[in-house]
Amino acid sequence: MKNLLRFLFIFCLPMMVTAQNFHSDLGKENWNFRKKGDANWLPASVPGTVHTDLFNNKVIPDPFSGTNEKQLQWIENEDWEYETTFVLSAKDFKNENIDLQFDGLDTYAEVFLNGKSVLKADNMFRIWNIEVKKQLKVGHNKITVVFQSAVRKGKEAAKKLKYTLPGDEKIFTRKAQYQYGWDWGPRFVTAGIWKKVQLHLWNSAQLENVRFEQQSLSDAKAQLLFTAEVNCRKSGKYKLKINDTSETYSLKKGKNQLKISYEIKNPKRWWSNGLGEPHLYPFTISLSDKNGNLDKRELNIGLRTIELVQEKDDFGKSFYFRLNGVPVFMKGANYIPPDSFLPRAKDSVYKSIVKNAVDANMNMLRIWGGGVYGDDAFYDECDKNGILVWQDFMFACAMYPGDKAFMDNVKQEVIDNVNRLQNHPSLALWCGNNENDEGWHNWGWQKQYQYSAADSTKIWNDYKKLFHELIPKTLDSLLTKEKNLYWPSSPSIGWGRKESLLQGDSHYWGVWWGMEPFEIYKKKVGRFMSEYGFQGMPKLQAFKAFANETDLHLASETVKNHQKHPTGYQTIQTYMEREYKVPTQFEEYIYVSQLLQAEGMKTAIEAHRRAKPYCMGTLYWQLNDCWPVTSWSSVDYFGNWKAFHYQAKRSFEPILVSVAEEDNQYKVYVVSDELTPKKGRLQLELIDFKGNVLWKSTSEIQVEGNTGKEYYAIAGKEMEKFNSKQVVLSVKLLLSDADVKSTLFYFEKPKDLELKEPKITIRYRNENTMEISSDVLAKNVFLSVDAVHFSDNYFDLLPGEKRIIHFSGHIENLKIKTLNEF
Repeated sequence: MKNLLRFLFIFCLPMMVTAQNFHSDLGKENWNFRKKGDANWLPASVPGTVHTDLFNNKVIPDPFSGTNEKQLQWIENEDWEYETTFVLSAKDFKNENIDLQFDGLDTYAEVFLNGKSVLKADNMFRIWNIEVKKQLKVGHNKITVVFQSAVRKGKEAAKKLKYTLPGDEKIFTRKAQYQYGWDWGPRFVTAGIWKKVQLHLWNSAQLENVRFEQQSLSDAKAQLLFTAEVNCRKSGKYKLKINDTSETYSLKKGKNQLKISYEIKNPKRWWSNGLGEPHLYPFTISLSDKNGNLDKRELNIGLRTIELVQEKDDFGKSFYFRLNGVPVFMKGANYIPPDSFLPRAKDSVYKSIVKNAVDANMNMLRIWGGGVYGDDAFYDECDKNGILVWQDFMFACAMYPGDKAFMDNVKQEVIDNVNRLQNHPSLALWCGNNENDEGWHNWGWQKQYQYSAADSTKIWNDYKKLFHELIPKTLDSLLTKEKNLYWPSSPSIGWGRKESLLQGDSHYWGVWWGMEPFEIYKKKVGRFMSEYGFQGMPKLQAFKAFANETDLHLASETVKNHQKHPTGYQTIQTYMEREYKVPTQFEEYIYVSQLLQAEGMKTAIEAHRRAKPYCMGTLYWQLNDCWPVTSWSSVDYFGNWKAFHYQAKRSFEPILVSVAEEDNQYKVYVVSDELTPKKGRLQLELIDFKGNVLWKSTSEIQVEGNTGKEYYAIAGKEMEKFNSKQVVLSVKLLLSDADVKSTLFYFEKPKDLELKEPKITIRYRNENTMEISSDVLAKNVFLSVDAVHFSDNYFDLLPGEKRIIHFSGHIENLKIKTLNEF
C-alpha cells in the first residue's frame, strides 16, 4: 500500500522544477459526469461537451444523424455534473501559489474543490482563474463542476424585463448564439468544460500578460516596446529577458508593469496572402529571479501597419484597408465555428480551414459574431499564411440587456479575448456586432414587439452603451493606436437603403432573401461587401454520412432537417428553374445546385472586383459549416470543396480577367491586385462548341498594378450574327508562355445552351497528375472519387484543350459528370 501511494504521489501530477512555474493539465485526469440527480457516473472527456459525452457512452445516438436533433432537445433543459480527482505531492504543495484555471466553462458553472465552492462562472468566452491553495491538500483532491441549464437561466433572466428583447433567451447568456439554432445550424445548447483546465503552480512572480507596441517601422529599423504585466508575491530583483535583450527591475508586491524596448534593424514586413511573405519574428519573453527562470511566454510577431481608410469622395465615403501603406482589396469569406461541439475541432481542422482560404487566393476571413472567438490555432495559422482577420465580438442579430452585471461581464470578456489575441499580426479589425444596428432600424422589431416609446429609447440607449461606449473604451485601455481599429456594427447600414452602397460595409441579401436575380449583383455594389451569399448542397457522400439510402430525396424528413433555412430548398428550386434545366435524380440535383451557387457567387465576386477601387472588399457568406447541411458554405463540414470554392479560387486570382455585358457592349476587364504593372497580349476568340473559331481579336496591353480597368469592348451588334446558344467567348491574357489568365463568357443561361455529348479523354502523366481533354465543349466537368482532392474541378473544357489536373490520393472508380448530360 505504501508503495502504491508513493507511486501516486510521484507520478499522477508531474513534479515542478524548483523555481520554474509549472502548469499541470487536469484534462488528462479521469473525469466522470452525470445528469444531476442520477446515481450513476459515466466517463467524460475534458475538454468536451455533455452531448459528445452522452454519445461516446452510447446514451444518445449520433446527434447529426437523421432527425436525431429533434429527439435530443431534452439535454439543454437538464443540469449536469462533472468531477475528477487528482493527487498533489508534498513537494508540489510547497509552491507558494497554486491557481486553478479554466480557459472555458460552458456556461453557468459552479466549481467545488474538496466540497467547497470556489467559483461561479457565467460566461463561455471568459478565462476563469482562482487561487486555490487554501482549499487543496497533499494527496487526493476532488474537483466538481455543476452546470446549470443555460436555456433555463436565459428564460429566467428574460422574465425580469418588462419587455421582450429580439433574440429570445439566448441573448441573456454569454454563450455561442449559434448553438440555439441558426438558418444553417442545428439547435444543440451545450454544456461542459469546453477548453483546457489546469493547475498553475508558481513562486515569487508570474507573467500574466505580454503585449507589444510597434512604436515605429521603416526600412531601416523597427522600434518595439514590450509591456509585461507581472504578478509579484515577493518583492525583490527580477530580470525580464526578451530574446537577447534583458533588463533588471525592482518589483513590489502586487501588480507590476515592466517595459522594455527592442530594436530590429532592416526589418521584414508582414504581408497578406498574395502580396508578399507573412514574415514572423519569434520572441521568447522570460522572467527570472536569482534562483533561475520563473515564467516565460512565446510570441510570433509580424511587423506591419494597417489602417481602415474612410474618406469622403464624389460617391460617399471610402471603406478600405491599407496594409504597409498599400490599399488592399480584401478577398475572402465569413467564418463560423467549425463544429456544433467545439472540442471536437482539433488543430488540424483549423489548419485545414485556413489552408482552404489560402488555396482559394483569399487574404481575409471575418469571424462572425454569432459563434465564438477563434481558437489560438486558427489565429496562428492566419499569422503564418497572411490571412487578415475581421474579428466580430460575439453579438449577432439581436438586442442585448444593459444592466450593470451584464455590462461588467462583457467588459471582462473583452479584456480576456483582446489580451489573448492582440499580438497576432493577422488581426485587422475589431467589430462590435453582426447586424444588430441593421436589425433595429430595418427589421421591424419595434412594431413586432410593440415597444412603447420609453422601451425603444431604453433598448437603443443600452445598445449605444455597449457598442459605442463600453467596448471601444475598453479597447482604448488595452490596445496601442496601431492595433485599435474598431467598427461598431456590420453592416453600418441595411441593404434595403441606397446609402448602404455608398459608405461603410454592406451585407447585400437582395439575392436569396429578396429573391432578386443574380444579375442584380452587378448593380448592387458597395464600398466593402462584407456579407452576401447563396446556398449549395454538399456532395452526395456528405448526405450519406447522416442519411440512409431510402432518405436520399428532397422530400425526406432527414434531408429537410439538414436544411435550416425555412424556405431553403424552395429558394434553390426557384433560382435553378431560372438558370438551369432541373434534374429529377437526387445526385444530379446536388450537382446542379452546386453549379447554381458557384455561378451566382461568380457574378457577385467579379462585379465587386471589377468595381475596384470604388469597392475594396468582398467577403462572401460563408466559408465552412458546423455540421453536415445544405447551406451557403463553399466547403462542407467534411472539408469537401463545393463547386463554389473552386470558382472562388478562380475569381480571387491575383490577376482576374472578367467579361461584363454593359451598355450594349461586352466589356473585358482585367483586375490586378499585384503591385507592379505587367505587359501582356489580350486574345479574344469566339468559338462554337465544336471548336471552330468564328471571330477573334488580339491586342497588346499593359495591366496597371493594383487596379481594375476595362481593356476591350465588343459592340453587341457584332455578336448578333452568331447563334448565341452555340458559342462561347474565350478571353486569354498571355503574360508569358507559362502565365496565362483566362475566362469564358456565355451569351445565354446554362439551360438554353445547345450542348453536345462530349467524349472525354484522360491520360495520367504520373501518380498525382492527369491530363483531360474533350472533343466538344464540356461544361462543368465534375471529377469525383471518394477521399481525393483535385486542384481544379467543375470546370469548362474547350474542344481540344488539354487541362492539367493535380490530385491527392488514389484514383479508383473515377466518375465524370458534365452539364452536357442534362
